[in-house]
Amino acid sequence: MLSIRKIGIIGRAYRHLNRYRHILTVLFKYGFGDLVDILKIEQYLEIGLQMISRKRREQVEKLSRAERVRMVMEELGPTFVKLGQILSTRPDLISVEFIHELSKLQDNVPPFPYIEARRIIESELGKPLEDIFRHFENTPLAAASIGQVHRAQLKDGEEVVVKVQRPGIRKTIEVDLEIMLHLASLMERHLEELQVHRPVRIVQEFARTLGKEIDYTIEALHIERFARQSMADPTVYVPKIFRDITTERVLTMEYIDGIKASEIDRIEREGLDRKIITARGADLILRQIFDHGFFHADPHPGNIFVLQDNIICYIDFGMMGAIDRQTREDFADLIYTVVNRDESRATQMLLKLTEYDEKPDVRPLERDLTDFIGQHLYVPLKDLQMEKLLQQLLKILSRHRLQIPQDLFLMMKALATVEGIGLLLDPDFEMIKQITPFIRRVKMARYHPKRMADDIARSGVEFVQLMQEIPGETREILKQMKQGKIKMEFEHKGLEPMLSTHDQISNRIAFAIVIAALIIGSALIVLSKTPPFLFGISFIGIIGFLAAAVMGLWLLIAILKKGRL
Repeated sequence: MLSIRKIGIIGRAYRHLNRYRHILTVLFKYGFGDLVDILKIEQYLEIGLQMISRKRREQVEKLSRAERVRMVMEELGPTFVKLGQILSTRPDLISVEFIHELSKLQDNVPPFPYIEARRIIESELGKPLEDIFRHFENTPLAAASIGQVHRAQLKDGEEVVVKVQRPGIRKTIEVDLEIMLHLASLMERHLEELQVHRPVRIVQEFARTLGKEIDYTIEALHIERFARQSMADPTVYVPKIFRDITTERVLTMEYIDGIKASEIDRIEREGLDRKIITARGADLILRQIFDHGFFHADPHPGNIFVLQDNIICYIDFGMMGAIDRQTREDFADLIYTVVNRDESRATQMLLKLTEYDEKPDVRPLERDLTDFIGQHLYVPLKDLQMEKLLQQLLKILSRHRLQIPQDLFLMMKALATVEGIGLLLDPDFEMIKQITPFIRRVKMARYHPKRMADDIARSGVEFVQLMQEIPGETREILKQMKQGKIKMEFEHKGLEPMLSTHDQISNRIAFAIVIAALIIGSALIVLSKTPPFLFGISFIGIIGFLAAAVMGLWLLIAILKKGRL
């Protein structure tokens, strides 16, 4: 797993100094100098801002904030590109505008030298390259931010592809994650509006996700699981994994000589049927979701090959999603209630599928869903597009502060992506029509006698367990009550600004009372002519007046700094 440590004072973290300076310079370059000022990072580093022309900054600042964030991530390299790509699948963490922009992020990095790839393979597998492969191509087929892919041939003549992790990428990622964690902690400390998003939690979650992505044995497990659930399906082919030559940094799998789903002309030349390919591709993702609950979460055209006899083949299994049975059924219910124009029930199902800190006002949400249904329900099926439906639904959720779980969003995005490929292959394709029998089947499965018997049996077991636990739990509560160990705590949220203001008011009043007391006391001392004297005036009285004057000036300056008298 990846190792990240929280940076205390960045000036002491000399191993990160140059990288930190580069990150901050890029932030300035794309118009985020105000963020650097707010986070008070300038006290740690001196940044060469003179290299960034004012004209350049003005041009960049005309772009939207989301566009500038995407450009920052592109320039900062692999770790930040991956962060952006992962965030683009997290509507529970970022807004719709940022999801749309960050989804444009693509790996655009040059390949690393063959000699490095050879060294990593030999180090991981413990053998010279010639003892493993009959032939190994020096030039990679493709290069990405985490690794690159070479074509090779095993000793027995089988054609394979070998995915090799970039040299030093783990260390680069760990350094960037430490800096991200430091910036996130500063954001939570200095930006009150970001505290609700918990930036530190986002970085920690990102570290866990990325840790899985750079471990190729996890991708191998994904492929094997996908192969098991697809064994009985003749319309899909799953590449074979070679476990004995696969490690955390090297993945060896069968070479697939197919046609990318986006290569329409080549599909036509090979005599393949575009309508059959479209229907099979849609049924494949729908079976993954509704029958198995384990699905390919990134089915873009570059990851889908078409083989002879219109067979579908996925070639990259780095991003997978999992949906439990209850969520699948709830999603089916949501679709069913929308189609039947049951706005009240649809609102209940949407609340069941989403997460929230505070339950929203149901009536405005129901009105928004009524408008949503009215805009789409009376449109011909061929004009309905999952991508547009998803975008509008996300806007409704954002407006009501509802958060959609990541895997549910990945599922909906996968459906929208497959629909886009389907329309490319077959302009008459209707994804809504394709999904209808699956929705119906999910709903009917709930009332199957075996399923109902299983549910009743499980509920009975849980009830018996609850009855067995109640006496012991009650006895423990009574015991703690006797010992005085039970405490009730009340937590007030959102009162901090008001309490801070009250503290400030009470402090100023106390300060003013002290000043008034000093003035009155000093005046009495002067009038009573208490010695010693200075120029015929009581010296103690003069000291009191001076102290009152200094304190009064101090109070006035504090009030003026706040901008309110």
